[in-house]
Amino acid sequence: MNYVLSCCSTADLSQEQFNKRDIHYICFHFYLNGKPYADDLGKSIPFDKFYQYMAEGAETKTSQVNEDEFVAYFTPFLEQGKDILHVCLSSGISGVINSAMLAKQTLEERFPERKIYIVDSLGASSGYGLLMDKLADLRDEGMNIDDLYQWAEKHKLNVHHWFFSTDLSFYVKGGRISRASGWFGTILRICPLLNMDNLGRLIPREKIRTKKRVIRAIAAKMQEHAENGADYSEKCFISQSACYEDAREVADLVEQAFPHMKGKVVINSIGTTIGSHTGPGTVALFFWGDERKE
Repeated sequence: MNYVLSCCSTADLSQEQFNKRDIHYICFHFYLNGKPYADDLGKSIPFDKFYQYMAEGAETKTSQVNEDEFVAYFTPFLEQGKDILHVCLSSGISGVINSAMLAKQTLEERFPERKIYIVDSLGASSGYGLLMDKLADLRDEGMNIDDLYQWAEKHKLNVHHWFFSTDLSFYVKGGRISRASGWFGTILRICPLLNMDNLGRLIPREKIRTKKRVIRAIAAKMQEHAENGADYSEKCFISQSACYEDAREVADLVEQAFPHMKGKVVINSIGTTIGSHTGPGTVALFFWGDERKE
């Protein structure tokens, strides 16, 4: 094709998935105990080590891609005569789309004959990755960049993002849950169920006691919202932060409930940018469904 499909590393796909689907990506950044690293799909620090450091009390923070980095990343594609469709991490949790838009304005002056489309995914982690995977399908079927951009804008809110966590300490630290709620939640073994709203923000929805119940509850959300109900025939992705067995339990329930799904559930790791805010113990379920309205 005469265009490049691109996103940020925060789509939380594996290197193999990016390569296989011919999706380009640019890396966010994170700091571990003050030392800078690229969010490079676990190359700099393996995911298990990263979450172990967090569990042991390491300090983490993140920084988004800036305008100059986007200019340097986009320029070689444009010099090759390629147009660009770049999809950003949700504006509800990051300002990275502003950097991408500034780079777009700068480069359109230098390459007026080229098209640069920027999409706000209103998604995160492998939900954002699920959107990218579908866009790659449509590209491979021959869809041109203009139609693909319109399709992404029209359908991005059909990707559902449901999360739960068995460790509330990092949600308290990040301000998503109050300190008092976190303390009581830990004592009462509450695992909050959250989702992404139509503005791409992470919103607590239910307080569920015990991990077993929240695993059933998150699978039930897919039964409630999935495209075509029990006849769901699209892909399903899960991402997890150092809790693979919990993710596998969710995947088993999903595969039992949706026998027509396209392949098995794909389980990825939550990357170091998103994981810096969730910490270990988070499972996220992503699927195509009815449009997110609130």
